[in-house]
Amino acid sequence: MLPATINYPDNITCIDTEQQRAGLACCYLMRSGNEYAFIECGTSLSIPGLLAVLAKRGIGTDQIAYIMPTHVHLDHAGGAGLLMQHCPNAKLVIHPRGARHMVDPTALIAGATAVYGPEAMKVMYGDIVPVEESRVIVAEDNFRLDFNGRELLFIDAPGHARHHYAIWDAQSRGWFTGDTFGLSYRVFDGQNGPYLLPTTTPVQFEPDAWLKTIGRFMATDPAYMFLTHYGRVGNVPQLAADLRGGIANYQSIALHLADAPERHARLSEALMLHALEELAAMTAPVTDDVARDWLEFDIELNAQGLGVWLDKQAAKPVAKSA
Repeated sequence: MLPATINYPDNITCIDTEQQRAGLACCYLMRSGNEYAFIECGTSLSIPGLLAVLAKRGIGTDQIAYIMPTHVHLDHAGGAGLLMQHCPNAKLVIHPRGARHMVDPTALIAGATAVYGPEAMKVMYGDIVPVEESRVIVAEDNFRLDFNGRELLFIDAPGHARHHYAIWDAQSRGWFTGDTFGLSYRVFDGQNGPYLLPTTTPVQFEPDAWLKTIGRFMATDPAYMFLTHYGRVGNVPQLAADLRGGIANYQSIALHLADAPERHARLSEALMLHALEELAAMTAPVTDDVARDWLEFDIELNAQGLGVWLDKQAAKPVAKSA
């Protein structure tokens, strides 16, 4: 069975990478002339589905020119090495801080195994295959890629992770944002539009840097944001305001519970209750039980990330008064 797809204008197709459930994570297939590029690629377990979509559409794997994970978290880049093996002409375009992890994924594997355990790691992500260094293009800040006549602009986009870039596609007037414009699952869409949730996954949540990243997005007057979790969203100014507010609310919640006993459990429940209140306020078409089911994994990771952020804040030296 083929993964779900959504065809957008400007030769962009959203493909479900089938992680945990439908509608949770996706990648994008972009066409320029007779060449194609993947933005994101999911896990190694996603690759058979991506290849099946190519075959169904009569696209040869030799027509894939670029594979572009926005950052090296495994739900975005875990399948890059395996996909590269199937696409002989493809180059991997990656953030400078992420390149070495694609060439030698040992640290990525160890980090994810430490969080999830070896059995769950295998079930969630499959095998992580290295990428040949000769096939890697490092995308520094403001790197411009000529994708067969279609220019793509890459910017350094910290806030969620320091190894994160975002891609501006002038043709669609859209940013491919990875996790730097939050999560927005279509199951929550209602009469008041999409619900946007910050993603503060450990270990590099940096709110000040994130706000600057959002500012750079908005400076281009984008019409759309292409989210990895999940799909294209419009009404960008309102969603940007929502995201800025969400980041501030997360900081406030975390600081309020900084010294609480059982801090992680308290943080997790506070974040979940905050999300349920927001969903109710916008009359999202889901019950609390459905919302909890969809958000449980993200909230757990967000609470972990906020815990790391709190510890970093506490470790900062206190400025001496004059």
